[in-house]
Formats: sequence, C-alpha cells, structure tokens
Amino acid sequence: MIIKPSTSLRNQYNEISDLCKTSGEPIYLTKNGEGDLVVMSIETFEKEKRLNYLAKKLLESEIAKISGDRGYSLEEAISIWEKAING
Repeated sequence: MIIKPSTSLRNQYNEISDLCKTSGEPIYLTKNGEGDLVVMSIETFEKEKRLNYLAKKLLESEIAKISGDRGYSLEEAISIWEKAING
C-alpha cells in the first residue's frame, strides 16, 4: 500500500503519475493525516473494472446454477472471460 500526503499530488504530480503507472497499484492520499483520496492509473482502473465485471458475472452464474439454470457452455464461459480480461 502506497500512502502519500495530498500535497504531493500538487507538488510532485509527475512522480505520483509515474509511481501509479509503474507500481500498478492505487496510491492513497491523506489530508491532515486522514485518508482522503485514492489515485490510480487509467490502466489499473480499467483492469479493476474488468475484474469486477468478471466477479459479478461469476456470482450471477453461481446464483443461476443454484436456482436450477443450466449455466453456460464452455464456449460461452470462455467468451465471457475473454471479454472481461481484454475489455
């Protein structure tokens, strides 16, 4: 976990931007010693968004399976995974 004071965003924008991109992790910014914001690269944000979509689809599939639905064929499941991973 990377934590920086919020002033570093103003004073060291390029360094924070580079750190976001190279680490692939969000950076937590504090204001007056308290958590305030989270900053991340667009690439990391998009990846997290795809992974959340995939987790949602997997949960929906499990719920459908428990409810008696036939589920997905292997081809359908692979297609869902590819869309989630590749965008």
